[in-house]
Amino acid sequence: MSTALDTTFAALADGTRRAILAMLLEDDMAVTDVAEPFEMSLAAISKHLTILTRAGLITQEKRGRVKWCKLEPEAMREAIVWIESFGQLEALNFDAFEQFLNKELGS
Repeated sequence: MSTALDTTFAALADGTRRAILAMLLEDDMAVTDVAEPFEMSLAAISKHLTILTRAGLITQEKRGRVKWCKLEPEAMREAIVWIESFGQLEALNFDAFEQFLNKELGS
C-alpha cells in the first residue's frame, strides 16, 4: 500500500473526521462553523482539520480574517479504487456481520 493510501485511511479512521467530511459535502465551511456541532475545543477541531489537510482530503484557505475548509473528493480516488478492487464486499451484509462480531466477542 502506498503512503498516501495509508494516510487517507488513517484520516478516515476517526469518526469526528468522517463527520467533518460529510459536513463539507454540502459546501465550503468556516472553521468555526465546522467546530460548532462538536463538543470539543476549537484547538481539538483544528487538529482534526490538520490531519484531513495533510491527507489531502480537504484544503484550508484564508478569506479575509476567516479560515475556510473545502472538501477535496479527488483525494479519495486511490482509496475508492483500492476498496472497489474487493468487489465481493458489495454482497456482504455489514449489519449482520456486526451482530455476529458482537455475539462472538460478547459486546
